[in-house]
Amino acid sequence: MDSDEQKVTTRRKGQAVETAALAYLEEKGLRYVCRNFRCRYGEIDLIMTQGNTLVFIEVRYRKQNSHGSAAESVISRKQQKLAITAQYYLQSYKSLPRCRFDVVAVSQSINNKALLHFDWIKNAFDLQC
Repeated sequence: MDSDEQKVTTRRKGQAVETAALAYLEEKGLRYVCRNFRCRYGEIDLIMTQGNTLVFIEVRYRKQNSHGSAAESVISRKQQKLAITAQYYLQSYKSLPRCRFDVVAVSQSINNKALLHFDWIKNAFDLQC
């Protein structure tokens, strides 16, 4: 498989994992607002609401934890990019809603490789937006 084919396969897997995470969060009562919000500062995978709170969600997938867990991969630099992107998104609001940053760490089930395991970390990091 050449580099371009691998990028397409990785992108498709990422989209499938995001779709599964979206369905998981909707089952938990969150409401969909936006997916893959992009601006020049970065991208936010999912934007949802829970009650009157706007939730910015980073979805991370790891097939294996040999290089750290999916949640551990959301390092401070990534957190800062998410906060700046969220600030850009919030410019369209007349009054700022309550907001938080969550991470959904997705991994494959050890017993059944076809099943995904979701670890939803609410308030994964605290940055002002």
